[in-house]
Order: sequence, then structure tokens, then C-alpha cells
Amino acid sequence: MIIAAALVVTAYLLGSISSAIIVCRLMGLPDPRTQGSNNPGATNVLRIGGKKAAAITLFGDSLKGLIPMLVAHLLGVGPAVLAMTGLAAFIGHLFPVFFGFRGGKGVATALGVQFGLGAAVFGFWVPVGLPVALIWLFVAKVLKFSSLAALISMPLAPLIVWLMGLPPVLIGMQLVMTGLLIWRHRSNIEKLLTGREGRLTGQPGPSDQD
Repeated sequence: MIIAAALVVTAYLLGSISSAIIVCRLMGLPDPRTQGSNNPGATNVLRIGGKKAAAITLFGDSLKGLIPMLVAHLLGVGPAVLAMTGLAAFIGHLFPVFFGFRGGKGVATALGVQFGLGAAVFGFWVPVGLPVALIWLFVAKVLKFSSLAALISMPLAPLIVWLMGLPPVLIGMQLVMTGLLIWRHRSNIEKLLTGREGRLTGQPGPSDQD
């Protein structure tokens, strides 16, 4: 119980570290909570500061989900504790204690958690995050909407977890993460439906908002 509690609390605190805000401060960029879409995430950082800042933010947010899962694996915890650890990291990103509980939408951190999950498929270990990431990249590349890529790839994640034969509690974890992620994208859904959603570009600029 002590190990489980320590993992969950540490995962939440790690998730609460906002890569977007820290990267923008270090690179002399505006606070992402006050520019563009006002979302402290990699897509908004892309619009504010360009590809380099966005890539660092994406990597940092992914690590927040991946590291706690890898530590949990090394400690040999069961599926239930693994699920709570992943969910804690994800919720930390959405509601960070260090930044007034005003966080991002969770795509990169969810992918980090998913890369920390895996199953033996076709004789070798496959991270759950790999197919999810490939779906996201394909949709984003073709349609140029980061939010739409998330709204297509993440609802498929529970199905992928199930197909890989992982325990039901981990499927449940992914269902909760997917539900929260869709809820966080509710403004994007409205803008997609009304044609006001900004497309992905590699150039910074306040006019390109989601």
C-alpha cells in the first residue's frame, strides 16, 4: 500500500509539471495560457514559438506519463496500481497543483502512459501507444487538425488495449482517460462543427488559434 500510494502521488506531482509553461519561460516566449488557444500544450506552443519549442513540450509532456509507468513496472506492481499510476499522471497534467489546476488537454501525457503499457503481440513486446500515435500522426498529417487527430485516435485506444489482451482494469483506465480527454476538447469539437478550428501549421502566430 505504501508503494502504491507513493507511486500515485508521485505520478500526479510529475504530471502537474507543465512542460509548456516551463519551455515558454525558458525560451522567452509568452505564457501559453494567455496566447493563442490559451491551452498549455504542445499544439499551442507550436503556434506561439514554433516547432522546436513544441517538440520539447511534446517530449516533456510524454515523459510525464511514461516515467511513472516504467517505474511502476520496475517495482512489479499489479495492474490495478499500474492503472492508478497512469491515471494520476494524466490527471496531474489536466489539473496541475503547481499551476492553479489549469492544465492542458492531455494528449501527449496520455500517449506517454500508453507507451508505458504493452503486451506480447506476434512474439514481441508492443507498446499500446505505438498504434495510437500512428493513428494520430496519420490524421494530423492528412487533415491538419491536431484536435481531430486526438478525437479520432484516443477513442480507439481502449479498443487497442483490449485487443492486446491487457487486464480489464487497464482498459477501464484508458476509458476514463479517453472520456476526460474528449471532455477537455469540447470547445474544439464545437469549433470543428462550426468550421472555426485552426489547422496545424509550423509557423508561430496568434491568428492561428484553436
